[in-house]
Amino acid sequence: MAMWASAFYAGLIHVCALVLILGIQSRCLATGVTIITHGYDGNVNGWISGMAGRIPFYSRFPGTNFTIYTVTLTTDGNNNYFYQWQTSNSAPSATDSGEIIVKLDWSQMAGGSGTYNISTLDVAVIASYVLLQTNAITNLNGHALAEFPIHLIGHSRGGSLVSEIGRQLGTNGVWVDHLTTLDPHPLNNDGNFDPFPVTDAAVHTYVNILFHDNFWEDSDIYPHGETVAGSYSRYLPSLSGGYSLTHSDIHLWYHGTIDWRVPASDTEASITSTERNSWWVAFEQKGTNAGFEYSLIGTSNRLSSSQPLGPGTPAIRDGYNQRWDLGAGIANNRTSLSTNTGAWASLIKFNRLETNPVLQGQSIPVKFYYQWARPTNLNATVSIYLDDDPNALNGNQKLLLQMDVPGTTSTNVNAVTVSVPLFATNAATGWHWLLTTINNGGQTRYLYAPEMVQVIAPPVLDIAEINPGQFRIGINGQTNQLIVVEGCPDLKSWQPLATNTLTTSRWNYTNNPPGGASVFFYRARISN
Repeated sequence: MAMWASAFYAGLIHVCALVLILGIQSRCLATGVTIITHGYDGNVNGWISGMAGRIPFYSRFPGTNFTIYTVTLTTDGNNNYFYQWQTSNSAPSATDSGEIIVKLDWSQMAGGSGTYNISTLDVAVIASYVLLQTNAITNLNGHALAEFPIHLIGHSRGGSLVSEIGRQLGTNGVWVDHLTTLDPHPLNNDGNFDPFPVTDAAVHTYVNILFHDNFWEDSDIYPHGETVAGSYSRYLPSLSGGYSLTHSDIHLWYHGTIDWRVPASDTEASITSTERNSWWVAFEQKGTNAGFEYSLIGTSNRLSSSQPLGPGTPAIRDGYNQRWDLGAGIANNRTSLSTNTGAWASLIKFNRLETNPVLQGQSIPVKFYYQWARPTNLNATVSIYLDDDPNALNGNQKLLLQMDVPGTTSTNVNAVTVSVPLFATNAATGWHWLLTTINNGGQTRYLYAPEMVQVIAPPVLDIAEINPGQFRIGINGQTNQLIVVEGCPDLKSWQPLATNTLTTSRWNYTNNPPGGASVFFYRARISN
């Protein structure tokens, strides 16, 4: 009997195993930059401030504090351009969300009484400069806004501006996660004829745009917007109420997808119960399932084949990049860039491939897509971290894996699947975010996976013979874990012996192995 007990004990220690069948949260959380801008004769003091101020109250916003910048672009009228910035709250490194909201003010150049009327082609040059420079905004502490996933939102002429900003970022290798155009109206371009001596940038969906949604109308005689190839173009008919001008109601409609209150005000106009019940179709659920929901903060499925306006109308996935197969197939729905210098390497997508919790010591498979428009004999460095929050700037992430990846050239996108180990030394138990970075030797870009990971410690078993032929198996685990104890004589034919949800950190289970067994093994697994 002593020999049997000894074998039992050794088997217990060395063969204990776990099977994990728990569910997991899935949330799109990221340190990201949302940039909102106006059109002709506009500024950031009205609806833009209203929209920026409501984003942190969105139901899925990933924290309680955030950063709002006002970036102001000006000119002296002699082809010299300037910028200044200010913030009214915490620096990005001090927030729990890492989210940055930028109110982009080019009112001095946007036309109207007493202002210059400068082409969005020129305004985009200085705007892109501000985004790309690591010293443009002092309290970013040496970081550039372009290091993070970017969501560009622009109304009217601002739709032309954000499209052109996206293009200029793309010529540097920077991918834009999300482009939103609100009734875009480039002056004297895209078929528009306007009484101004200036021609704006055309509105296109360039190859470096991951997702583009466009909300437009043509019910106003002047001005009105346009559909845009490569986008999910949601047509909005004449909207009653609001501003009593559909061109302006487009940005109020979008505001209503961020701010679900009734009434909801953007500081200049309101969405009452009347608008809430009539402005959105049934699929859009009064605005809660539309618009901003397809941002990284909003978490909805951009690959959805749903057609909110019904069969024969645009599908949401129409706005997803299909130049390469990034999940929506290949339909080449993007406009080419004239050049891509590869000054920046960009992460495009980053996902977990499984949804189960992970034991300390196990690995998780992940997949990322990237582009670096440099030759394949040059390498960039990809690093993967476990982070306690979605803020890449506060320094509390822990390195899990680092690897070199080759250049892709400007015509390709690479996909990499890799297994990432989670050791007890760098993966504490609990819920975490997964962060990846890519560095090409001079620039770094950051991207969080939309799926969080739960790290758990394995139960530890101990054994003691309490009576001849009777043993106490001690299971040391975490409260609320559902534990199944299994046994077998051969390490093959495991059979469940007992199930228990831990109400404390220890459960003592008593068992008599089958009569005549010369050796018997036990293991515990975590169930759902």
